[in-house]
Amino acid sequence: MDYKDLLDNAKVVAVVGLSDKPHRDSYEVAEYLIAHGFKIIPVNPNIESAFGLKSYPTLLDIPEPVDIVDVFRRANFVPEIVDQAIKIGAKAVWLQEGISHPSAEAKARQNGLQVVSNACMMKTHRKLDSKPV
Repeated sequence: MDYKDLLDNAKVVAVVGLSDKPHRDSYEVAEYLIAHGFKIIPVNPNIESAFGLKSYPTLLDIPEPVDIVDVFRRANFVPEIVDQAIKIGAKAVWLQEGISHPSAEAKARQNGLQVVSNACMMKTHRKLDSKPV
């Protein structure tokens, strides 16, 4: 998989499990992505907003196209998230560090989505962004 191509062509990232608490990893990653030009859409039924952006209960509630679904939920939630990502026509599912679900990842790939698992989107972007082109 070409991580650089995926990140360079993505504009809208739905962050599933985004916390409104600054000490959480999801908050730090989303803050980094915003600072680097990505449009973030918070997805968390337990918060109303993060970074002044409306939070949606599920991916299915988002009223616009999503490029990457960035997942900060335990692995047991991944199959449902993948099903929703497929339904909304997302281009990719990115499972953060410590998260993987081989059968859900296979289903995502079978439905044309790119899949990244067990990797931090911020760290990957930072590493790619620091290399000369």
